[in-house]
Amino acid sequence: MVVLRPGEVTLAQWRQIYRGDAVALHADAWPKIARGAEAVGRILARGEPVYGINTGFGKLASVRIGEADLETLQRNIVLSHAAGVGAPSPIPVVRLMIALKLASLAQGASGVRAPTVALLEALLTRGLTPVTPCQGSVGASGDLAPLAHMTATMLGVGEIFVEGERVAASEALAAAGLEPVALGPKEGLALLNGTQFSTANALAGLFEAEMLFRSALVTGALSTEAAKGSDTPFDPRIHSLRRHQGQIETAAALRALMAGSAIRASHLSQDERVQDPYCLRCQPQVMGAVLDVLRQSAHTLANEANGVSDNPLIFADTDEALSGGNFHAEPVAFAADAIALAVCEIGSISERRIAMLVDPALSGLPAFLTPAPGLNSGFMIPQVTAAALVSENKQRAYPASVDSIPTSANQEDHVSMAAHGARRLLGMARNATAVIGIELLAAAQGCDFHAPLTSSAPLEAVRRHLRSRSPQLCDDRYFHADLDIAGGLVRTGALTSLVPDLPGVA
Repeated sequence: MVVLRPGEVTLAQWRQIYRGDAVALHADAWPKIARGAEAVGRILARGEPVYGINTGFGKLASVRIGEADLETLQRNIVLSHAAGVGAPSPIPVVRLMIALKLASLAQGASGVRAPTVALLEALLTRGLTPVTPCQGSVGASGDLAPLAHMTATMLGVGEIFVEGERVAASEALAAAGLEPVALGPKEGLALLNGTQFSTANALAGLFEAEMLFRSALVTGALSTEAAKGSDTPFDPRIHSLRRHQGQIETAAALRALMAGSAIRASHLSQDERVQDPYCLRCQPQVMGAVLDVLRQSAHTLANEANGVSDNPLIFADTDEALSGGNFHAEPVAFAADAIALAVCEIGSISERRIAMLVDPALSGLPAFLTPAPGLNSGFMIPQVTAAALVSENKQRAYPASVDSIPTSANQEDHVSMAAHGARRLLGMARNATAVIGIELLAAAQGCDFHAPLTSSAPLEAVRRHLRSRSPQLCDDRYFHADLDIAGGLVRTGALTSLVPDLPGVA
């Protein structure tokens, strides 16, 4: 169970929520929520126009709304803005989005009443996940369309996933013993405004990228062994001179992974090769840069996740509603773009190691890692698959944050595109996962040719685990199942669980 302390939630806790842990709001949050809602009442009583409370929205902000229509105003914004399209967002991402919204509203700066927040919390605690189309947000004025679909289910409109099945929202709420909410002043806008959809997708991408990074350290070390590469480039003296922390930690991890290897010991002397290809030799420089970028993105997203990105913001101590632009997701967009670059590079250097291993001129191993090349094709086409996936990721890695487009009749004239930038990350991670899975198979196959020599203890543990599920490729066989197995070891964390103390983002 993750207990949310709004403004103080750790990155590890957001990771737990994404991985499926239960969520509840800390009891200390409820008095802040009450104070914010009471302030909205006092602001309304003054009779002044306040954006989103008694006015229209966006370009229609100058239209004054009468007191009798305030509830209708909030309901209308939800229904009209639930205009997303595309496939439903993944359930773990939507749960994370709800938790992020819960933590934001619970800081009391949005003026939402306790019963409304409690219903949002109940969606998480009762396993109710709104069906949320993945397309329709430009990452400014909040993630309006996706958050509107979330909020519509609280009104009994739309659909909810219940144990993986799509159920009408009204039926799902009733079955869980919950009543739809009637939104009070500002509540519809508060639920729709914010960067929670973009941030949830970016965090999901970050967590998957961290897993990819760690997995690629393992497969990279195993490929170095398969090619009888040198661990000299991982010498700490080299990296201390350059000072980049990620590079220093990556080199240390690679040294630890190869420590005690009999394969390495077999070519410590009288090796005619002077230097390894970059894909082996420059792993600390490339993967260390990846680690630094992921950590910077993690810092940005941790701040965003603990912040309030609503508009206007309610300050209960002075009874003020201040209009600003915290809904603009530019920080999230930049972080997502950086994660995309990192994921692309993890897969790119991994594919280069696969290509090296299948080339006897570079690796010294049998062509395409098969004992009988010609009759067998071995790893010929898995390398092609890896190349295809890496190229697809390169195309996806173009920065989304530079592609603004005006919306709302030019009232919202510069947007972040954070939602799109973040949403692509899980697809990119799936591609890179498959690439690293192929490298795992290829590197293990390469090491098989060095028998009876063995690698280090941690890398041999990895090989044994893989071989218990995917035997050595002697003659060609239907290989798709093996790719699924290896990719699954990466995706589920089973690979990295065999190797302790790998560096990560937090």
